[in-house]
Amino acid sequence: MEPRFAALFVRDDSAYKKRDVWDAFDSTRDARTFKGGYPCVCHPPCRKWGILAHMAHNARPGEKRLAIWSIIQVRRNGGIIEHPASSKLFKKHLPDVGHMPDEFGGFTIEVDQFDFGHVAHKKTKLYICGVDFKDLPCLPSKRLDHTDRSICGNVAGTKRCTQYQREYTPEALIDWFEVALSKINKGEKHETSKSELPTKCNRK
Repeated sequence: MEPRFAALFVRDDSAYKKRDVWDAFDSTRDARTFKGGYPCVCHPPCRKWGILAHMAHNARPGEKRLAIWSIIQVRRNGGIIEHPASSKLFKKHLPDVGHMPDEFGGFTIEVDQFDFGHVAHKKTKLYICGVDFKDLPCLPSKRLDHTDRSICGNVAGTKRCTQYQREYTPEALIDWFEVALSKINKGEKHETSKSELPTKCNRK
């Protein structure tokens, strides 16, 4: 089966790699070799964009620019950028949650990956380009169960997530990405209005 979507900057053991519809670019493949032609989900390194960026001394040269490169790919091919909710990429280079879509029709929503099956609460922002907001698949219902894990381990009664747990993408979120990207209408002008942003609906 020919890939329908690309997943850029994923873990070597990513669940994307188990699915034939994805062309996954992990550490053994330079994501910058992606030639485009189909929608993509980008997970660019985030440590230089976070609130502790000044402490990211082990970041590789040029690492921060990969997020800007990802923006170009998503706007060119249609797709999604996934970054932490606290990322400075938003407001500075991308519209934030509730803001009007940018000139490319791109807009941002916020989700909690815990609702998609993640072991911990992980607030995440998704910049989406090429799909009207009204055409997005419904988000899952909010999970009310307790978890004994937190991303940094700074929540009372929780343990710090392992590196794998901090980085992996839940299967249900990949499912959601597939449905969203299947609605990409390349070459069309998207007219999402502010009144449509952002709402939630329960997944059927």
